[in-house]
Amino acid sequence: MVHLYVQVSSDEAQCMSGPTGGKILVTGALGQIGTELVEALRKQHGSSSVIASDLRPVEQVDLSQGPYLTLDVLDTEAIIDVCKKEGVGTVYHLAALLSATGEKNPELCRKVNVGGTISVFEAARVCSMRVFTPSSIAVYGPDAPKHAPQITPLNPTTVYGETKVEGEQLAKEYEEKCGLDIRGIRYPGLISHKAPAGGGTTDYAVEIFDAALKDGHYDCFVRADTRLPMLYMDDAIRATLMLMDESSEHLGESKAGYNIDCFSFTAEELAIAIANEVDGFTFDFKPDVRQNYADSWPDSIDGSVAKEEWNWIPQFDLDAMVKAMLDGLSKNQ
Repeated sequence: MVHLYVQVSSDEAQCMSGPTGGKILVTGALGQIGTELVEALRKQHGSSSVIASDLRPVEQVDLSQGPYLTLDVLDTEAIIDVCKKEGVGTVYHLAALLSATGEKNPELCRKVNVGGTISVFEAARVCSMRVFTPSSIAVYGPDAPKHAPQITPLNPTTVYGETKVEGEQLAKEYEEKCGLDIRGIRYPGLISHKAPAGGGTTDYAVEIFDAALKDGHYDCFVRADTRLPMLYMDDAIRATLMLMDESSEHLGESKAGYNIDCFSFTAEELAIAIANEVDGFTFDFKPDVRQNYADSWPDSIDGSVAKEEWNWIPQFDLDAMVKAMLDGLSKNQ
């Protein structure tokens, strides 16, 4: 695979020798992960040090919690300009099209997920920045073991999965050729009550909670026996911060896309766990095209490498997650 690097001006080249540090930029900050990651980063580093960015116009965003700017991740020069002016030292690159949305528009999925990643990596190369960019369990294909190891052939059957494989390969390439520090986690399905789901195949595990409380019924778009790896968002944010805080000397060849320990359950097990907490809740299973994507992914994840290299252990299991989700949604209603 060959990737062309953007030519930079002499002014931009001055930024290439600058030290890593400074402020934090988050792309895709209004998405499911970004909403909570920005909040966590601002608690850790101070509100003014964390710049949230997304495509939404500034006038449509609440600016009281900290700085925000409208930024297109396909505009490499704009990213470089922002990072130079603001003194950004670390980028959390979350802007992407997720699995179910991406399969509806493969060309746009490749453009945003791969093109946006190259733009951020180019900006990081020019401005000597560290980068976090998430991967996904979608990198696995049906030929992978159902308990997916860290290292195995990656042959996804979805466009979204292909873009995540290429993202991991790009990260390794930029590290080898440009000396960048790029880290990532192969996120499983993420479950959160603070932001709406973003068009992923595992969205049923988020939608079902809202439906249970509002409608008392949910039609699930995967089969009852569909088992997938999942993670409560609090654990996902904690894992992200832990990885970025870890010393480089402790991280090995998997740093561009770590598997992390999480928990797995079937769609029916989740529905029953919710029904045990919500009186009268009923559910049915009506699989659609997203079932095909789910069937190509592993049932569980081997996160032993992350545990060994940076001590990752999740705190939430199925029961704790269900209680936290219902409690959080009830408070928001």
